[in-house]
Amino acid sequence: QVQLVESGGGLVQAGGSLRLSCAASGRTFSVNAMGWFRQAPGKEREFVSACFWTGANTYYGDSAKGRFTISRDNTKNTVYLQMNSLKPEDTAVYYCNVEFRVAPGVGPFGSWGPGTKVTVSS
Repeated sequence: QVQLVESGGGLVQAGGSLRLSCAASGRTFSVNAMGWFRQAPGKEREFVSACFWTGANTYYGDSAKGRFTISRDNTKNTVYLQMNSLKPEDTAVYYCNVEFRVAPGVGPFGSWGPGTKVTVSS
């Protein structure tokens, strides 16, 4: 099982920046990918960004393209989301997600963090 803890959320003015962090802990066979989703009040959870645990490929939802950057530090088992040029519509709870296998060929399974709240004021 993999546990996730997000941090870095808060209140920021429109046009500002925040950097979210997601630290993974626990024992597992392998991690495939980590990513970020968000859920605004009254809306469904939506994909923001993701990356594989190895390699350089990154993926972004339409709302994040050109403004957000995902990165990771494998030595710290941590993934980051740098958010620039924030807009009020970016206000949401941001959740980290990890895809992992518990043994060769067993999985993948997913785990969610508790979320970190981002509020962007106009």
